[in-house]
Amino acid sequence: MKKSFERYRRQLMLDGFTEAQQQKLKDSTVLVAGIGGLGGTAAIYLAVAGIGKMIFAHYGKLTLTNMNRQILMKDNWIGKSRVIQGMKSIKDLNPEVEVEIYDERTSESNIEKLLSGANLALSARPTFHERRVLNEACIKKGVPLVEAAMNGMEGYLFNIVPGVTACLNCVYPDNNPEWEELGFPVLGAVSGMLGCLMSIEAIKLLTGYGKPLMSKMLIFNTIDMEFRKFKVHKNPDCEVCGTALNSIDNFEAEYN
Repeated sequence: MKKSFERYRRQLMLDGFTEAQQQKLKDSTVLVAGIGGLGGTAAIYLAVAGIGKMIFAHYGKLTLTNMNRQILMKDNWIGKSRVIQGMKSIKDLNPEVEVEIYDERTSESNIEKLLSGANLALSARPTFHERRVLNEACIKKGVPLVEAAMNGMEGYLFNIVPGVTACLNCVYPDNNPEWEELGFPVLGAVSGMLGCLMSIEAIKLLTGYGKPLMSKMLIFNTIDMEFRKFKVHKNPDCEVCGTALNSIDNFEAEYN
């Protein structure tokens, strides 16, 4: 084992997980669009797994009401920029990880900058508009996207691979009503669990390890611990991805 991989010794014990795949993680960059309850948790587990670089995009200052779910944050940071504290927390966990920060929302005007150099993106923004902006940009640039959201005790998760799977617009067309930002209940453990699942799917997509969700959505309700998967179909007439070419080599053969 390479000396530089000693930190990751226990995950290198996974059946079929190789040093070459660990190196892929180290060489990868992930855009984390939102470092709240979902994205912040995913960022923690990407960091400790050995991701090379993360780009954090999250607008605004930390508030007391964030503290039931945002585990990257610290109480003494309330009133200050969340992305700065997020970067500090990641550096405390794993100083080998590079973090680039933007105290900004995800928008049409900055998405090219945010996605620059990214091999994968995590969609964890609180509005559907921001998610659609990210979805469309990832389709255009051929960047895989892990899409996840939760409400109360429920949540969903699916992967978007340009040219291969359904995109966000296929599943939720543009006429789908917006949800109210900060208008839904959150139990921190539920958002944290979903953030962990996002990080697992990201690692699988980046390294080729295991079988990520391909053309399938995971939905769950933790009230009764019901978990289900069902197929999601690519819409050939989708305005966003209907004409997208299969830009990710071998995904269908490897994962379907």
